[in-house]
Amino acid sequence: MKELLDTIESGLAARYKRQSHWPAFAKRMRQHGPRLLDELAHLYGERPDFGQVAEQLLEVAYEGWRERGPDLKRQDAERETRPDWFASEQMLGGVCYTDLRAGSFQGLQEQIPEFKELGLTYLHLMPPYLCPQPHNDGGYAVSSYRATQPHLGSIDDLRKLSTQLRKAGISLVLDFVFNHTSDEHEWARAALAGDPTYSGYYWLFPDRTQPDAYEKTVREIFPDEHPGAFSQLPDGSWVWTTFHTYQWDLNYSNPAVFVAMAREMLFIANLGVDFLRMDAVAFVWKRMGTTCESLPEAHHLLRAYNALARIAAPSLLFKSEAIVHPDEVVSYISTEECQISYNPLQMALLWNALATREVNMLQLALAERHALPEHTAWVNYVRSHDDIGWTFADEDAARFEINGFDHRQFLNRFYVNRFPGSFARGEPFQDNPATGDCRISGTAASLCGFEQGDPHAVARLLLLYGVALSSGGIPLIYLGDEVGTLNDHAYQQDPEKASDSRWLHRPARDQARYAQRHNPLTTAGRMHAGLTHLIRLRKNLPALAGGALTPFWSGNPAVLGYLRQRGGETAVLVLSNFSEKEQLVEARALSALPAALIDAISAGAYSTTNGLRLYPYQQVWLHIPEAVH
Repeated sequence: MKELLDTIESGLAARYKRQSHWPAFAKRMRQHGPRLLDELAHLYGERPDFGQVAEQLLEVAYEGWRERGPDLKRQDAERETRPDWFASEQMLGGVCYTDLRAGSFQGLQEQIPEFKELGLTYLHLMPPYLCPQPHNDGGYAVSSYRATQPHLGSIDDLRKLSTQLRKAGISLVLDFVFNHTSDEHEWARAALAGDPTYSGYYWLFPDRTQPDAYEKTVREIFPDEHPGAFSQLPDGSWVWTTFHTYQWDLNYSNPAVFVAMAREMLFIANLGVDFLRMDAVAFVWKRMGTTCESLPEAHHLLRAYNALARIAAPSLLFKSEAIVHPDEVVSYISTEECQISYNPLQMALLWNALATREVNMLQLALAERHALPEHTAWVNYVRSHDDIGWTFADEDAARFEINGFDHRQFLNRFYVNRFPGSFARGEPFQDNPATGDCRISGTAASLCGFEQGDPHAVARLLLLYGVALSSGGIPLIYLGDEVGTLNDHAYQQDPEKASDSRWLHRPARDQARYAQRHNPLTTAGRMHAGLTHLIRLRKNLPALAGGALTPFWSGNPAVLGYLRQRGGETAVLVLSNFSEKEQLVEARALSALPAALIDAISAGAYSTTNGLRLYPYQQVWLHIPEAVH
């Protein structure tokens, strides 16, 4: 590979060495180019045109670097000296739809003071790219990566918003939807018209022979919409559509697809994006006779994108979105693949603990599935734009004599109010009576009991966010949760949304609740005050930086425990009561601790000599002197 890289560098230098951008690019190409070519070789190394593919890709990288603004290049240089900048206790994420939150990019820009009031340092905008109307999978059917939905504003408006966010200390996060495009993308239109170049960008077949063979081993994702993994086109041919019929899967076995998508990725990065949410990472590579999920080639592909970013957009980081078995989720997380990742296991098990009033599986996950490689981090969230799927490992459940299938059925019944005494008000998503599969829709507030005025509702939601804020990683707020936004049942009256229950938890900004956020006599005010209090505390507790976590077994099945510490800092012991009843952590579980401890949340003093009592859904962050732990 060194010889090939030397040849490519020589050719590029002949064209660009007199340009001011060249020296820094050449240095990074020599540093990261070998890894890029090695990953590409795993994918395309057997092709006779491999050298040409590699040269074309590095040409794209140089174009991206040359177009990168000077402020972003300064940020690149600064962050290379601080590889853990994103793991600080100062980091706090928020996520929203631009139109539902503020109407437009300009509207979001006007809300920057509100974001700073909350403490955000990271803002993920759900895909704002041009997409089909009305059906677009919430923006994940992209028709152009270089244009935005007109009602949001222009791509230049998005770039201006990015600049203003950066000035306010808020990182912009956008999606890189790289598994598929919409059927209205210019590539798809050309393929449909018979252009042989772009036909090779997708998985197109003239009849059912190949699709039938693939479908022997792949699973259905949205069976309500279309069976299998393929959709038929008007001319009778078939195209691979893992998700919706209007989302055509890209064919990465064709290196031209990787080169073309790399160009789009760098365009997005140069808008001023700090993190790319890598959408549907498990599905990007297909191979006959397999599940076509989490194949080795998918990891080589991600690592190639990563190496390319180190050369052309060095401060750009990747966030993995992999809603798969916990072991597979972790496999995507590394400095050479995705530096941060959603933590779907913790999210699902938080809701499990609320429903069961038992923390067994959540405590086990923190003990055995929480640790990550150095310079990486979890993104800990309570809810997202998507459904809640019960992604725990059946083998973990079995350790507590829990049958995974039966337990998922219980959780589904509990969260759609089909279980006696449930406080939750959700709706099923993709309910499949034939397989028993079902996922859950609903805002976090409605799933916690806000909708029917449950007296413990605010405490439940604060408890969930307390874990997200204190367990290690980047906490992420689905914006609206900070004021307890309820389900939007009106989606059922909108024919464009009625068939997708996920719109239940994608309401527009509730202006009334936000107007009440500083009024402690309102539910919105209590939620906002409680959450912002936790956020401010976290920003002043260095022990909560990074991801290192030591499990603390409370001896009480309803009380979750863990210790957070960093270096010589005062440690923090977090204890959380997941029950609506008062719970006791007995003295013997606390025997190694000082007799008196101070809770950062309440500022109250606790004696450990007779045990520690937690009221319903209470969480404490107890200061532990360094000499003790």
